[in-house]
Amino acid sequence: MAPTQWELQLSSPDYPQALRDTPDPPKTLHGFGDVSLLGPSLAVVGSRRATPYGIACTRRFAGWAAAHGITIVSGAAIGCDLQAHQAALDADGRTVAVLGCGADVDYPRRAREVLSRLRTDHAVVAEAPWGCQPQRWTFTRRNRIIAGLASAVLVVEAGLPSGTFSTADFALAAGREVLAVPGSILSPECRGSNRLISQGATPITDESELREALISCGLSPFTDQNECLFDPSSPGGGPLLRALRADAMRPDDLARALKQDVVTLGRNLAALEADGLVVRYRDGRYGVA
Repeated sequence: MAPTQWELQLSSPDYPQALRDTPDPPKTLHGFGDVSLLGPSLAVVGSRRATPYGIACTRRFAGWAAAHGITIVSGAAIGCDLQAHQAALDADGRTVAVLGCGADVDYPRRAREVLSRLRTDHAVVAEAPWGCQPQRWTFTRRNRIIAGLASAVLVVEAGLPSGTFSTADFALAAGREVLAVPGSILSPECRGSNRLISQGATPITDESELREALISCGLSPFTDQNECLFDPSSPGGGPLLRALRADAMRPDDLARALKQDVVTLGRNLAALEADGLVVRYRDGRYGVA
């Protein structure tokens, strides 16, 4: 099935209100996919030269948020951005790519497969006209759209200097919350994210802190008190499997992430393990079989 192609003018009723309210909204948005996804969301951004730590944190937090009903916005760049989109897809969640070129251009080439899937089942958006090739300055302009669409921006990993800082600056200018994952003070790749925290960004070290930060900025991850932990008829099999698909976790960490008591969660894990749907690793974590 061919992806749905569209153009949104600033005056269009479908133009995302959050972006319209920013200091410098694009006059026209070109895109593919589901326009309704251009609503409240979490932007997850980071270094193109992502370390294993940055990739792990990106997949953990983007996957968790996506599994809990939050749309993930990123820039499809190699590194943390592409991992954020992939984590959302792996969690059966929703994701939007904002490009620094035409929405019909596969850039970077390594993202071609992901972008093809997003154009059909999710959303790809750009300010640049159709067919426009990327230029260095277009990525900074792209970053203001990422920040403008999102209710909060999570910086997973960034060095100094870093283009990721422009996304954080645009987020602050638009009145958005800036979150950051702390890293080693000995790692050059973490100097930027650590600097953001020292300047007032909210540190995110686990899923419970991310949940609280999202709620405080108007995003509401669904709670599992009104939803079965395992439901084979729901997308992804229910919140427990979606959470484990995003990141393998120990029962106590999983209980905190899902707002459940450990005893109830343990019973669910035991049943799923008996059915061959989850496996327990040697370090005590559970993951999807």
